[in-house]
Amino acid sequence: MMHFLNLSDFSSSEAESLLKEALSLKNNKDNNDLLKGKYLALIFEKASTRTRVSFEVGMTQLGGKAGFLSMSDLQLGRGEPIEDTAKVISSMADAVVLRTISHETLNLFADHSSVPVINGLTNLSHPCQLLADLLTFYECKGEIRDAKVTWVGDYNNVCFSYIEASKLFQFDLEIACPKSYWPSTEVMQETGVTFTEDLKAAVQESDLITTDVWVSMGDEGDSENRIKEFNPYQVSPAAMDLAKTDAIFLHCLPAIRGREVSEDMLEDPRSKVWVQAENRLHAQKALLLKLLDH
Repeated sequence: MMHFLNLSDFSSSEAESLLKEALSLKNNKDNNDLLKGKYLALIFEKASTRTRVSFEVGMTQLGGKAGFLSMSDLQLGRGEPIEDTAKVISSMADAVVLRTISHETLNLFADHSSVPVINGLTNLSHPCQLLADLLTFYECKGEIRDAKVTWVGDYNNVCFSYIEASKLFQFDLEIACPKSYWPSTEVMQETGVTFTEDLKAAVQESDLITTDVWVSMGDEGDSENRIKEFNPYQVSPAAMDLAKTDAIFLHCLPAIRGREVSEDMLEDPRSKVWVQAENRLHAQKALLLKLLDH
């Protein structure tokens, strides 16, 4: 048994194999009974569109079932310890997707679960999103090894997973972000990637430019300052023009047009956000098959 709490839970070869399996699943619809009789528990503390729908549809397409449970629906909402809930649910379900505020909650749940636990998003990381992003790059441009990737915006959970991905897949990552939102010097040194305040320099010769909202869930209290600080970091077709001619643009969604992206960026032909969103389904089907050892 293994969990998927961060990208670093996989080796490079395991991750590459999973992406190839995901693309095969996308191109081959005849895989309906691979998880027949399996049940996936979805426990969500935070709102979700793509994560919830992709896992529910993915389990259905593989012949299994998924059940959605908000924290308030469970005895967790009445004070039952995470450890007790993990033991009970894992004694019945075949796997669990946990989408929670604190990464420590995820780790604690996994420590007491007898079945695989999948990180559906925490304040630290969002590895399922990266599987879809990497699959999209692989599908559109081929191998990402030695490519240049530019992350524009906040050092958030998706950015953390991009840093892990850069080590796993050996691509160059540059992060364009206001200096006041950079992590500590110690953390920056540990990441091994480049931080800069210069958006134009960061996107030069990039193969992939990606971004996220400036105000993540939980950061609403700092929204006014964030919007002001990040205003120079909007991704637009003009910014894409500074990258390689065949560069692609990704956004994990939801997007706020007119803020982190210009009004016309998502409809630009270099934008692959709709392919990326669909690829959450295919990447997570491959992940479920790997963890449930079909």
